[in-house]
Amino acid sequence: MAQEEQARRDAGPQHVVDSVVIPEAADEARDSEFRISPRIEDWIGVIVMVLLVGITFANVVVRYFTDESFAWTEEFSVFLMIVLALVAGSAAVARDRNIRIEYFFERGSAARQKRLAVLSAVAVAVMFLALAVLGARITWDEYTFGETSPGIGVPSWWYSVWLPVLSVAIALRALALAWRNVRALKALHALKQGGEGAQ
Repeated sequence: MAQEEQARRDAGPQHVVDSVVIPEAADEARDSEFRISPRIEDWIGVIVMVLLVGITFANVVVRYFTDESFAWTEEFSVFLMIVLALVAGSAAVARDRNIRIEYFFERGSAARQKRLAVLSAVAVAVMFLALAVLGARITWDEYTFGETSPGIGVPSWWYSVWLPVLSVAIALRALALAWRNVRALKALHALKQGGEGAQ
């Protein structure tokens, strides 16, 4: 009985189908259930958006009144947009809201959906780990050769170093998602076996 209760807890949110408790999708997990809440990514995204709006607004005002613009704004805005995309991607992966082909995902049993979710999360992790490695190589080259940015002449690696860092963060979120789905899949099997044993 205690094992079955533990299996239900591991499975997360559930519903009942044919007298068997089936775990819901992993994206139903509340933010408070994460060890590291995806709200961190949300707040970073908010801060980046505020910076983008402030920089763009200041540039428009200066250009309107002086017919000149800040040279650094375009360069910094592009960097912030890349950070925003990666941070939002991390939050989406953590909550299992990344793009997928629902036609294939929603077909079949709950166990099949969990297996596909694990496969999808592992594929995301592999892709972003590869991106982190390539990004780290680019950053190292820029640091080694002393490349500077074209707009304001700061070291280019100040910008590029965030690509591998945020890619690793996304890969870790994807691996955590895969693990949650593996646990839910195990719990699903345990619940089905418990249901069959009770019959």
